[in-house]
Amino acid sequence: MSSQLDSSPYSLPPAVQRVASAFRIAGWVSFWGQLVLSIISAVVLLFAGSTLTLANSAPATAGGVQTSSAETGIGLLLSVCGLLALLVGAFWAFRYTRMARRLKTAEAQVRPKRSDVFQLLRLGLLVNLAGMAFTILGAQAIVGALVAKSFAQGFSLLSGNPLKFVNPLDVFLVQASTNITMAHFIGLIGTLWLLRCVNRQ
Repeated sequence: MSSQLDSSPYSLPPAVQRVASAFRIAGWVSFWGQLVLSIISAVVLLFAGSTLTLANSAPATAGGVQTSSAETGIGLLLSVCGLLALLVGAFWAFRYTRMARRLKTAEAQVRPKRSDVFQLLRLGLLVNLAGMAFTILGAQAIVGALVAKSFAQGFSLLSGNPLKFVNPLDVFLVQASTNITMAHFIGLIGTLWLLRCVNRQ
């Protein structure tokens, strides 16, 4: 009976209970937000990558003008790196929920140390910051390709090359990059909120 009472969450210090609840809430919100946006972005990037591969393998267009998609390819590659970091960020957000369970342990010796909690949060911040950096650089490259296509549309009318026009694929890539950036932002906000909660205790 006494062991059951000791394992009750009400036997924990109030500060530990608040931190554990914060980890549980922020962990699940960050996990599902990042997971849903990563799945949507992965589908878009998969479609864009296959379309870009087909466009690059196509023969030269009328007038001997070959479609150049180097900027779009670099942007796609960087966005994929951001997506991979987002999957790691979603896994890290899930670890926050496991940390919440560990914090609710009644035994103080088993409970994670403050330094371990800070280390987990620091790594979470680094993952989301690195993923956001990759995605922003990818978005810059994609937008640069869109600007170049916009300026080249007049010449494309003369050459008869429709692939030089801004097409839905380009807009899809921008949307995917925006989704990934938003997901990393959700992870950053969740981690920063947890850091604030831990620092207040």
